[in-house]
Amino acid sequence: MIKKLDKLIIKSFIGPFIVTFFIAFFVLMMQILWKYIDDLVGKGLDLLTIGQFLWYASATMLTLAMPIAILISSIMTFGNLGESFELVAIKSSGISLLRFMRPLVWIAVLLSGITFLFANYVIPYANLQFVTLYNDIYFKKPAFELKEGVFFTHIPGYAIKVGKKDNDGKTIHNVLIYEQTNPLQDNSIIAEKGVMKISDDKRFLEFNLENGYRYQERGYTTDSSTEYIRLNFRSFKKLFDLSALQKQTTSDSVYRSNFKMLSVRQINHSLDSLDKLGDSLVKRLDKELTNYMQFEKIPDSVWKKLPPLAAKTGKSPPLIPDSARYTVNESAMSMAYNLRNSLEGTGMEVESRKKDIRFHKIEWHRKFSLSLACLVLFFIGAPLGSIIRKGGLGMPLVVAIIFFLIFHLLNMFGEKFVKENLTSPFVGMWLAVLVLIPVGVFLTYKAMHDSQLFSKEFYYRAFKKIRPLLSKFSKRKPDSV
Repeated sequence: MIKKLDKLIIKSFIGPFIVTFFIAFFVLMMQILWKYIDDLVGKGLDLLTIGQFLWYASATMLTLAMPIAILISSIMTFGNLGESFELVAIKSSGISLLRFMRPLVWIAVLLSGITFLFANYVIPYANLQFVTLYNDIYFKKPAFELKEGVFFTHIPGYAIKVGKKDNDGKTIHNVLIYEQTNPLQDNSIIAEKGVMKISDDKRFLEFNLENGYRYQERGYTTDSSTEYIRLNFRSFKKLFDLSALQKQTTSDSVYRSNFKMLSVRQINHSLDSLDKLGDSLVKRLDKELTNYMQFEKIPDSVWKKLPPLAAKTGKSPPLIPDSARYTVNESAMSMAYNLRNSLEGTGMEVESRKKDIRFHKIEWHRKFSLSLACLVLFFIGAPLGSIIRKGGLGMPLVVAIIFFLIFHLLNMFGEKFVKENLTSPFVGMWLAVLVLIPVGVFLTYKAMHDSQLFSKEFYYRAFKKIRPLLSKFSKRKPDSV
C-alpha cells in the first residue's frame, strides 16, 4: 500500500512539474529576448547565430526556473489531492503528511543536486560562450540597408545617400557619396542613377554609376595651396569593403578568467591567488613607506643628544642653516606628496582586490544557495497545497508567485548588499534561504496538524467569538472627570 501511495504522489507531481518548468523557462527566456532585442535587430544575423545566442542565454535561466517550478508543482500536487479529499483519506488511514511527502522530498533533493551540477559545470561554460557571442554581436555594425533620403554611415570612411530606389532593389537614383580619405575635406561623388550589387563572396558592395561628377581635393594639411579636381563621367564603378559589417569572432580566452565563468574549484583557486596578491600589496606598501621614512632607522640615543629647549626663549638652537631651509622644505613636501600617492595607489589596488574577492564569493555561494532553495521552496509549496486544498492554476499559482517574488527580491537585495560591502557574502547570498526556512518549518507544522490557516470559515468563527468583546468595549462610556 505504501508503494502504491508513493507511485500516486510521484505521478501526481511529475506532470505539473514538467508543465510549470517549461512555462517558467519560456517566460524567463522571453525576458532575456526582450532585454537584448535591440542588440539583435538590424544586424543581419543568421538563424544559427540567433539560435546559439538564445541557447547559451537559456542555460543561465535554469537555476531560476527550477525553484519556481518545484514551488508551483508542489502546491498544485497537494492542492489537487486535498481538493479531491485523497489527502484526507490518506491521513485518516494513519499515514502522516511527512511520510506521504517522503518520495517527493527525495525528488526535490535530486533536483537540487541537478541544479548544483548544472550551476557548477554547465552555466560557467554557457556564460563564457554567451558573453563572447554577445560582444561580437554588440560590436557588429548594422547590416547594409540603404533607405531613401537617409545617409548610411556604417561603412568606415563613407557616407552614402540615395534619393530613390526602384522596386527591384538594385536601381538607385540621385546618388551622393562622401568619401573621407582626404583630411582636408570630404571627397564626393554625385550621379544621376546607378545599379548596386553585392559580390558573390559577400565582401564588397559594387556601385555602377552613370552620368555624374567626382570632386576631389589634393594637397597637404600644412600647405594652404591645394589642387581641386572635378571629373565628369558617363559610367563609374565604385567598390566598398563590407568586411567591417561582418560579425567578428573573438576568442573566449579573453573572458575565461571572469568569476562568472568559473566552477567552485576554480573559484577557490582564484580566491587563494587574490589573498596572496593582497598580502604582496601590503608588503610592497610597507617597503615603499620604509624607503621614504629613513628617520625611523635613527636610534633614540641620537635624538636625546639634540640641544634642549632654551629655558627663557622656549626655542631650540637652529638645526638647519637658513641657506638649506628652502631645500629641506621642498624635499619634505616632495616626500609627503610621494607618500600620499603611494598610499592612494596601493589603497585603490587593495580595494579592487577586495571587490574581486567579494564577487568571487558571491558566485561561490550562489551555486549552493540556489540549489538548496529548491528544497526550501518545496517545503513551502507542499504544506501550502495541503492547507489551501485547491488545485489547478488559480490560487496555487497566485500563492506561488507571491512566495517566489519574496525569494527573488531577498536574493537580489542580499546580492546588492554584498556588492556594496554592507554585509558578508554568506549573509547576503543566503538571506532568502535563511528567511524562508522558518516559513517552511511553520507551514509544515501547520499542515501536519490540519491547520485552517487559509480557511475563511476559521477567521469568520474567530471574529464571531471576539465580536461581543469589541461591541462591549465600544459601548463602554469614558470615565467622568
